[in-house]
Amino acid sequence: MRAVDDVSFTVEPEETLGVVGESGCGKSTLARLILRLIEPDAGSVTFLGEDLGGASRRRLKRLRRDMQLVFQDPHASLNPRMTIDDAVAFSLIVHGTAGREARARAGRLLERVGLDPRLYGRRYPHELSGGQRQRVNIARALVLDPRLLVLDEPVSALDKSVQAQVLNLLQDLKAERALTYVFISHDLNVIEYVAERVLVMYLGHVVETGSADALAVAPRHPYTQALFASAPSMDPSQRLVEPPITGDPPSPIDPPSGCRFRTRCAHAMPRCAGAVPPLIPLAADHHVACYLYDEGPRSG
Repeated sequence: MRAVDDVSFTVEPEETLGVVGESGCGKSTLARLILRLIEPDAGSVTFLGEDLGGASRRRLKRLRRDMQLVFQDPHASLNPRMTIDDAVAFSLIVHGTAGREARARAGRLLERVGLDPRLYGRRYPHELSGGQRQRVNIARALVLDPRLLVLDEPVSALDKSVQAQVLNLLQDLKAERALTYVFISHDLNVIEYVAERVLVMYLGHVVETGSADALAVAPRHPYTQALFASAPSMDPSQRLVEPPITGDPPSPIDPPSGCRFRTRCAHAMPRCAGAVPPLIPLAADHHVACYLYDEGPRSG
């Protein structure tokens, strides 16, 4: 199975790249590939001009100080036998910082994410709420002063009010620390709020990429259009009469030939089955992998 197939993109310093798509499209696998937690079968990951594939184990350990991952499940990603201050300080200790100094830095960072270390530091994960646990995970990711943060659906397990608090915290930390984010989510409202640029994935492929504003105003790929049409609206006059997308995603073990969305696409043509459409430029900041736009930008 090719969970991520021929995906290529760049992330600029201090940029937030949003990666969006339904469950099973390869978003979490992509996150782990970026940090070399999974070794790719082909291709390369370049970080700060250095190919991670050619880095020694010792060098990769040093580079990992500059890139950290925030997991989706705030409970499962914390060791239930470690107190909160020990969990945040652990990475520092692994990288050679003395225990007392590591805990002092962990305490300062817990305070920055809104958790009083005197009140929460000696507690265990099960004694915290979901939002508090995710704040701990953010503190743990930031304790090594990274430059890149890969956030794998960091607010999907939280209710809406807590989501807003955590998203605002992430925005503030990004500005304070000049961070770069790769923000993975299936929630378009979240992506529109945090991301400057968006990458849309379907069954392991990139189907559209562009600025968040361009995709929100004029999504071009039929799958992206269906995603935006599926988003709930607060306007009662904009009720969905028919589902914008039908059918189930094909099996990733045996995907369709050509465009992988063609089996669910209302605009599918015979040529869609022949070859995977390339990313076609519609504008400087907007590319779409769809034969509908093979001769240039069109409406619809």
